[in-house]
Amino acid sequence: MIDYIDQTGDELRLGPSQPGGSYKCGPVSNGTVGSRATLIEPERLKDFGEEELLNGDVKVYDTKVVGGPEIKLMDPPKTRRLSEFRNVHRPLVQFLRFEDISAAAFRIQTVIQKTPCTYSRLSKQYGMEIYLKKEHLHYTGSVKERGVLYLLTSLTQAQQRKGVIVATDCNFSMAVAHHAVELKIPVFVIMPSCCSSPRLRIYRDYGAMVISYGSTSRDSQDHACHLATENGYLYLEEDESAAYLAGMGTVGMEIYEQVSKLDAVVVPAAGQYGLLAGTAAAIKHLNSRVLVIGVEPEGFPLLLQSLKTDSPIKDLHSNPNKKLYGDLMERSLGADTFQLAKKFVDKVITVSEENSLVAMLRFQEFERSTVDTEGAMGLAAILAGQLPELKGKKVAVVVSSANMELELMRQCVDRALVLDDRVSKFSVKLGEWPGDMAKLLDVLSREDVRLLDVCHRRQSDKSDLFKAKVECVVETRDKTQSNHLRKTLTERYPSICWLDR
Repeated sequence: MIDYIDQTGDELRLGPSQPGGSYKCGPVSNGTVGSRATLIEPERLKDFGEEELLNGDVKVYDTKVVGGPEIKLMDPPKTRRLSEFRNVHRPLVQFLRFEDISAAAFRIQTVIQKTPCTYSRLSKQYGMEIYLKKEHLHYTGSVKERGVLYLLTSLTQAQQRKGVIVATDCNFSMAVAHHAVELKIPVFVIMPSCCSSPRLRIYRDYGAMVISYGSTSRDSQDHACHLATENGYLYLEEDESAAYLAGMGTVGMEIYEQVSKLDAVVVPAAGQYGLLAGTAAAIKHLNSRVLVIGVEPEGFPLLLQSLKTDSPIKDLHSNPNKKLYGDLMERSLGADTFQLAKKFVDKVITVSEENSLVAMLRFQEFERSTVDTEGAMGLAAILAGQLPELKGKKVAVVVSSANMELELMRQCVDRALVLDDRVSKFSVKLGEWPGDMAKLLDVLSREDVRLLDVCHRRQSDKSDLFKAKVECVVETRDKTQSNHLRKTLTERYPSICWLDR
């Protein structure tokens, strides 16, 4: 039996086109153009009762089909209710496609510069070819400009006219403030009173409307939500929207273009899970054999713990250094971002705060660049010796950001010099005879060390009569020179005491 459904709106017709005709006389037709055909063919009238009237006053009569087999009508299809489709299993729509990342790269290419991915002078020191993807060179000093720009350009015109609002002092908010102003989108920044003046000045310099409200970040966020509801602003926070992740994934596309025969990519993930997920999705699409490694701080291993439990953790009981990692405690890992990381990321490791500080120092000395702890985490994993499988390989390291206040940067450098055994503090007891102090300074001069601080204390214990206690802080070139200095001074002054800073 063959069913033909007329797409022009005519009723369904089965059987020969003329009453009493056979299938040998011509093909089955949906009717001829012109006069409207009978609604039901004569050969189908036998299906109705003898006393039943059809189309008005038409009476039932018997008709025989000459030269054709008896037509058996099929049962009409079962009508299914809409509710029956709700439990039907359907394949999940892919959350982030490579086509989305390509579209994002095309749209933002006129505004976002293609950052360099250069060979590092640290390569020989660590036994691998290291290429640094310098995303900290963006206008706001952060890779998040990529995702923010594509997110803002994806908004409807109505949303763009009403404006956007942010309430967290972070790289994401700075990128929103800058690019929203460039796109002529009204932007409001709500910050607590504890936010430093230099940071507030940055937002104002970008052209955003800055409002100080409350004493904590929670107060400012609640006020921002209230203003958004009242005035129709779009409240933006770093989330896992497909547009944002697609913009972040453009980093992976550029790395693959810039570094030939790539073996691995090391990506920081300190609250930047969108960067890791988007980059991994792009890299794995282009070459599934390239390793993608995520790096988290030891004090907040949110992704690592989520992978161990096979589900995103909402509340991780941890206490990272807020000065170094910002509002890391308020970040969360979305379900879609987690699934992308689970699918595409090969390995997730953690690095200590000390290794991140030393990595910041290496950037200043060897790369002539100033980055923050989040930007230095990828290199920190390498110098800590946590990636031995990459020896002799070609590795790209994403340097994600470089936003740190000047005073905090100075403190980090001082601490890193101590951790790297470059700054040492010791105390020694000298006699109060003329020339004893000069002899000590002469030893330090011959060892070619830099004297940072010296303190001469004449008051001492009763048992140390005619003795003076001298405390010195010195800086050496590297760990080798520091060890040599310790050996020399210990031999000359047996009473020397090395102090921890």
